[in-house]
Amino acid sequence: MIITTPRELGLAMRDRRKALGLDQVELAKLIGASRRWVIDAESGKSASLPFLLRALRALKMQMKFSADDELPRSTQQTLPAIDLDEVIARARRSTS
Repeated sequence: MIITTPRELGLAMRDRRKALGLDQVELAKLIGASRRWVIDAESGKSASLPFLLRALRALKMQMKFSADDELPRSTQQTLPAIDLDEVIARARRSTS
């Protein structure tokens, strides 16, 4: 997955946290942060790099960096399709 915005990173972290069966409080405890930090990070707001790296490790995620000209042409401008119906359904299930 190619992530280009803080919001995309936050959504990826949230999806991974949920896939691991963690709630925001549990993740916060694992990395020594507050729940507010997790909420802000998942919404793409400012997040400190040390906590961000701890969160990625706790979520068993990693970041890889490359220059745009090193990427294959097919991935430079292709973003994954988002199924809005699925996003809405997930949001409704999580609030039920």
